Order: sequence, then structure tokens, then C-alpha cells
Amino acid sequence: MSTLIQANGLSKQYGAKLALDQVSFEVKKGAPVALVGPNGAGKTTLFSLLCGYIMPTSGSLSIMGHRPGASALFGKLSALPQDAQLDPRFSIAHQLTFYGQLQGLTTKQSQSEALRVLELVGLAEVAKQRSDDLSHGMRKRVTIGQALIGKPEIVMLDEATAGLDPIHAREVRELVSNLSEEATFILSSHDLTELERLCGQVLHLDKGKITEHQANSNIEQTQHHMTILFAENYPNIEQSIQSLAAVNRVYMSQAKEYVVEYQKTASLFDIELLKYCHQQGWRYRQLVNGHTLENQIFTQEKI
Repeated sequence: MSTLIQANGLSKQYGAKLALDQVSFEVKKGAPVALVGPNGAGKTTLFSLLCGYIMPTSGSLSIMGHRPGASALFGKLSALPQDAQLDPRFSIAHQLTFYGQLQGLTTKQSQSEALRVLELVGLAEVAKQRSDDLSHGMRKRVTIGQALIGKPEIVMLDEATAGLDPIHAREVRELVSNLSEEATFILSSHDLTELERLCGQVLHLDKGKITEHQANSNIEQTQHHMTILFAENYPNIEQSIQSLAAVNRVYMSQAKEYVVEYQKTASLFDIELLKYCHQQGWRYRQLVNGHTLENQIFTQEKI
């Protein structure tokens, strides 16, 4: 799997403020990558560095073997800001054709590319319509199509589902998942559940520092733990589950949610755990093989 982005000791300072502090990470071609963190954590600064809009104070950053902003990256990396808008005066096809021409395509190539990306996002039928004729979710899908013009290898989306209702948010998630063979997506979002469904690699920024997590960890990494969310608060859950032979320890990660550490040799432990819950009359809402992304990032107690 080829490396697309390599950052080593990356720092960015604005006066006395250190926006990024010795950030190092690697992004390989493949599944979407999540970038998460509170407001002011440095996400926008990192996106700006990747796009070549600003330069780092120190450290190195390489994108497909080139420095950010290099002419060799033209058309290979695209970024879609959260507040990207479509012009209501022109048809969707006209606007996408114009963006294709800005990337150096001929008029004919741009027209063909506009139709291609609309097909990709499932909106070929709206080519002659204007943005005001479309729903908010459809407009968002069109702008994602815009980001795919020219077949970039890296696509950065900032809060791609912000402001969308659950149905349209799901459509965008499915779109990104289906297009992951077209490009490697880097997604910035505050919705951890959404990112857990889409992404394997998670980059967590906080106060300019970065940590890395696995949203969809493989079995070797997660087979020792289960996370179970109950429908109600039940008495003595920790002590009761602890009584199972294969269990090493149990702790509550948040309200109604418990992390269970169990022995490596225990096969089909998930079935054993669910049977035990049924015997106790405990109803559950979710069972996760391993740690949830939210607990990886925010739970202080580590297994």
C-alpha cells in the first residue's frame, strides 16, 4: 500500500500561539481517514498546510513525494470546505464544466468530466437544473462531485454531513464509502459515530498535538475487549460480568456502557456474553468488538 502523505515533526506557529506541535503521521492509499478534534485543535491549520496555502514553521510534509502546493500535485489533491456553495445563477453542468476548465481541461473534456462526476454521485439527472432546485443533501453531493473533477488521488472533506438530516447524511456516508476506490478521503467531522463507520485510521488533534487511533481495528487488536451499551441502568453489572470465567476485568466507560476485558483463549465470547445478559434479563443496545472510537479518544482509563 503506497504512502500518500508523510508528516514528520510538523509545527506551525502564529506569533505566540502554537497551532501544531511536532505532528507526525502517515496516510496510505485506501480507506477514508478521519481527522477529529475540538474547535481550535489545529484541524484547519493542518488542512491549510496540506493544500499548500500556508507553510510550516518547522518539520517536513510530503504529499506523494512532493512538497504541498507543488505543481506536480495540481489535480491530484482536492479540498472541499464545509461552507462550499454553488452559484444559483447557472446550471449544475455549467458550473462543473467551468471548474474543469480551471483545472486545465478543454471545454469538451470539462463537459464530459462534469457528467462523469454527476454519475459518480448519482445525480446525472440534475445536470441542467440550478442549485436552488435541489435539496440541501443533493447540493452537498454535487459539491463532492466537484471535488472529484480530474480524478484526484486525495480528497479532503470538511464536515461533509454538517447540517444534513439523518437521511441525507446517510446518503453522503454511503457515497464516500462507494467512492473510496476512486480516491483516498480525509474527513474532518465532529460526529464520531459517523467516522467510526467510514474510517479505519483516525487522527485526533488536541491543542496542536496528534494521536492516532484505529476506528475499525483488526481482530488481533480488539479480540481481548468488548464494549457493551445497555438499554437501562442495571445494578451490579460490573461484579456480575466479572464472575464469568473468561473475564479479566470490567469497567464503566460512560453511562450504561461497559468495557469487558477477557482472555485471549476464549472463543465466541460475544455469544457467551449475550447469553449471560439474556439470563440476567438485561437489554442491550449495542455490542462492539473492541473499544468504540469515542472511548479510545476520551476515556482516561486505559486497558
